[in-house]
Amino acid sequence: MTTVAEIIHQVPYYSQWESPELVREIIAGKLSAADDPLWGQSGAATQEEYEFWSWRLCGMACLRMALDHWWGVAPPAITLAGECLAAGAYVRRGERLDGLIHAPFAAYVGERWGLAAESRPELPAEDIPRLLADGRLVMTSVHPAVRTLGPEPARRGGHLVLAVGATEQELVIHNPSGFAGESQAFARVPWTDLPRFYAGRGIVLGPHGAAPAGL
Repeated sequence: MTTVAEIIHQVPYYSQWESPELVREIIAGKLSAADDPLWGQSGAATQEEYEFWSWRLCGMACLRMALDHWWGVAPPAITLAGECLAAGAYVRRGERLDGLIHAPFAAYVGERWGLAAESRPELPAEDIPRLLADGRLVMTSVHPAVRTLGPEPARRGGHLVLAVGATEQELVIHNPSGFAGESQAFARVPWTDLPRFYAGRGIVLGPHGAAPAGL
């Protein structure tokens, strides 16, 4: 990693579950996501719909953070997920969901929300500080175990977090499935630890002109 000038964007945080303080219990299986008392704020019609989607909303949580940061809006997560489904960024096959598929998602974000969005199938970690310094935010593909910086997982990727800052020692992320008080907002991931989790791809977001009409 080359020299990094510290920069941290003050981006609002959103969890992929409506009750961020309950994430540890939900992930541990001690509480069903359907029993999240705030499930109705998600845009889901039923608790069962919320249960299905909540485990798959990391990308929508990242999008909400970016939209709030630049446009001051944060539409319900499952409302956004439905739009992404229609745009081909998700493909549902019964109880299986393929996605988030980066290229159609980037196209959707540009067309629907007026953000510059670029799918980067190859995104070296050393490029992320420069993008952040240019005013961008970066949805990065990491393994969910990044929340605890645990041992090397069997694979990398599978979960999206939002890179909001960088220092000489660390990447600073908002993790939609992080634990309250530990690894949610402005969580620090040392550059030396990142390669265990980072899949080397992501989606670069930035403002592009004016906010869409009607916001």
